[in-house]
Formats: sequence, structure tokens, C-alpha cells
Amino acid sequence: MSLPLIGITTRTAPLPPSNLLSVMVQRTYTNAILEAGGVPVLIPSDIPQEGWKMLFEKLDGVLFTGGGDIAVEYFHGVDHPQVYGIEPARDAIEVGMANLAYEQGTPFLGICRGLQVINVALGGTLYTHIPDQLAGALLHDYPGEDGVPARTAIAHSVTLDSQAQIASIVGVDVLNVNSLHHQGIKDVAPVLKAVGHSDDGLVEAVEAPGHPYGIAVQWHPEWLTDQAEVKRLFKSFVDAATDRQRKNASRS
Repeated sequence: MSLPLIGITTRTAPLPPSNLLSVMVQRTYTNAILEAGGVPVLIPSDIPQEGWKMLFEKLDGVLFTGGGDIAVEYFHGVDHPQVYGIEPARDAIEVGMANLAYEQGTPFLGICRGLQVINVALGGTLYTHIPDQLAGALLHDYPGEDGVPARTAIAHSVTLDSQAQIASIVGVDVLNVNSLHHQGIKDVAPVLKAVGHSDDGLVEAVEAPGHPYGIAVQWHPEWLTDQAEVKRLFKSFVDAATDRQRKNASRS
């Protein structure tokens, strides 16, 4: 049996100093998948529909990564001056892939924007700027601390539903997490279940009940892989992709 292929979503952005448009994803995502035993496959954010659907059929799992905001048109959201980084082509591909992953039982893991994409694709809504729309909100766009950059700084805790799949995977009910977002889930999609919250009530983790493996989190675990709990999360995702690969092979 070969190693499972894990699709990883990307963004398109200019790469200094030439500012030529480039396909980009932070290496922490690919490292996390490699360390867990998977083979990362980058998904350019401008593949035509026929192309990304063909690619999707080859994948054993999909990792929806962080990045800019989702166009408010996808969830009838309230526009806000702080909305940034819209990529229409990326939105279309990721919303389409999230729907296919849910419908076809393909294991998926969403991180930050990835959680938001999955929620929107499956019928949920978002706060377009948490500080202005969630009373009593914590500082979710955490700037970091002296000597500790934002991506690795612990910003707050997340309390997990003790009966949730993610709690059984990570082995604890409370996680200390980083936080680098200004948007978040407002209404949870009907087919998802909220299974983790920060102290201000914001949804920080969701699962797809009845799905072989459908988990998404609002924080960035790929920057916290020194934590045993995070290692277990990525390993469980790659293991689920391996199970799907094995089942597909047995049918052919």
C-alpha cells in the first residue's frame, strides 16, 4: 500500500522581489502532513473546475488551509472594511471541494480559513469582523508577545466537548492554542456540530457527525506540532486517509 495523498489548498500571491504571481502555502502545513506519514499534494487556487475535480478523485484526504477572507456573497454576510485577501477562484475551488469531501466521505481537516470555508460550503455563516460583531469577544487576532511570534504564541484556551471525536483524538478536553483570525463561525452549518469553544463563546472546532473523518479547527495547529495533542490530530487525519485509500483499493 502506498502512502496516502493529501491535497493541500494554496493561495495565489506575488512573490518578492520580482512580484511574479506564485502558488503559495506555508511549509508548516506540508511538514505536518509529512511527519504524520502522508504525501502532500499542492492544489493551485486557479485550476479550472474540470481539473480540480479530476485531481480530487485521486486524493485520499484534503487539508483546507488558512489565508485571506471568503467573499461574503457565499454566506449572505455583512460586508466590513476589514475584509481582505479575497480570491474568487480559490473560494470557488475550496467551496466545491468541501462539498465533495462531505458528500463522498473523503477525510478532511480544516484550519482557520479552512474551518470557515467548510462551514460556509455546508450552509453556515460567519462573523465578518469578530471585534465588531461578537459582544465580549477575546482578542482573536493575537499579535504575539515579547520574543514569541504570533504564530507560536498561546493566545487563549479552547474547551472541547468531552464526547467529541477530536477530544478522543487529542486526549484532553482543554487545549491552549494560538489565534490569528478576525473572522469566525456565526451560525454552524446544519450538517456540522460545534465541539469546541473559546471562553467568549466563539466556535473553535466543528465535526461532521457520521462522516468518516470531518474535523475543522479555528486555530493553527500546524505551528504547534511540538505539542503531543497536535501530533495526534494530524496523525489521525492521515490515518483516516490511509483507511480510505485501503478501502478504495479493495473495491478496484
